[in-house]
Amino acid sequence: MACLSPPDPQRAWALVRAQHGVIALFQLLTLGYTRRAVKHRIAIGRLHPVFRGVYAVGRPEVSRKGRWMAAVLACRLEVVLSRESAAALWGICSERGAVIHVAGPRARDHRQPGIVAHRSRTLWDQDLTRRKSIPVTTPARTLIDLGTCLPPYELEAAVNEADKLDLVHPVALRAAVHERRGQRGVLALREILDRGDFLLTDSELERRFLPIARRAGLGPPHTQQRVNGFRVDFYWPDLGLVVETDGLRYHRTPSEQTKDRVRDQAHIAAGLTPLRFTHWQVRYEPGHVERTLRAAARRDWGT
Repeated sequence: MACLSPPDPQRAWALVRAQHGVIALFQLLTLGYTRRAVKHRIAIGRLHPVFRGVYAVGRPEVSRKGRWMAAVLACRLEVVLSRESAAALWGICSERGAVIHVAGPRARDHRQPGIVAHRSRTLWDQDLTRRKSIPVTTPARTLIDLGTCLPPYELEAAVNEADKLDLVHPVALRAAVHERRGQRGVLALREILDRGDFLLTDSELERRFLPIARRAGLGPPHTQQRVNGFRVDFYWPDLGLVVETDGLRYHRTPSEQTKDRVRDQAHIAAGLTPLRFTHWQVRYEPGHVERTLRAAARRDWGT
């Protein structure tokens, strides 16, 4: 005779709550349900198929987290959420479309409509974690995987967002990239980090920046002078213009970022115009730097 109720309903409901309203057939069988009992509950509307072998309990609607969990359960927990889906769960970028991406090291075919399963032999234990009870790649591994599918500007936005949310320490991200050199996605991510970490020596910075300032129509600045209690990189008293150049962009701590804001606020309160450029911009984007300087000078001259 089919068992019409689980032998341990508390365990069953605890599992459903922990899994965002979904449960898998293999879990129901482990809890004592028979296949006939599962079919009966589907027929009377207590279980609603989400993916093959995974059901929403009570009502057919599930949250986005419920669908992510269901996709992992549909693969019998042999995979974790990955790529854009993992990034959306971490909050570092949005999913594109309704397809859910998962990844795992095994060769078993997990193809189902609405799920893209990526086979990855380089998915290590240290790449795996849980967020909101959902198995998922770590933020560092998620960013590496995004390097295989996002254009550079979107990948950089994801790196910035992960940094802002303190999801991955810059040292750990650098270490992960170094450890996995040659792996797909690493090169694109390393280019983003190299651009953010790029640092010129003081002499080379001046050698490259000063001609840009001259082309923008600015005269010689004061360098390394104290203004409003802070040492600044470049200062034009007649224009009321202060320029700071930032290096190690992705290694800046929240405390350092706060100090920068305080500096800029002090200059603005004193009636000055503060500008910031990265060392990378000075070296590789001089046209942008020149245009910005020219616009700032034109505004300060009132022309």
